[in-house]
Amino acid sequence: MEGHLAQRRRGLESKIPEIKKTLDMVLYILSRSDSDEPMTTEFEINDTLWVNAKIEKTETVCLWLGANVMLEYSTEEAKDLLTEKLGTAKISLNQVKEDLTFLKEQITTMEVNFSRVHNWDVKVRRDQKK
Repeated sequence: MEGHLAQRRRGLESKIPEIKKTLDMVLYILSRSDSDEPMTTEFEINDTLWVNAKIEKTETVCLWLGANVMLEYSTEEAKDLLTEKLGTAKISLNQVKEDLTFLKEQITTMEVNFSRVHNWDVKVRRDQKK
């Protein structure tokens, strides 16, 4: 159970920066919606591969949702969706951290009780010798 929660925490900790980065880009596109001139930016193709891109004025963005699924959203819908996902991910991360803390306390309590039960016989024999 501890391993599962730790894995979930690592997953959420890696997702949150990606969601923030995507949300920042959508907000940047929204801030530039009044301008008719195209934006130039660097586009990440891979972890170490970037390319310069020229983005014409747009009202929609495409978001990867996972499992090889990409959907097109209006920029406002994308902002709302990403804001909601970011909030949910942060809440989930806090809950997982609390669960991990609680689980570690329970494991410690169990180990102490197990030690007491295991050593009970030693204490009884010592008391009988007196």
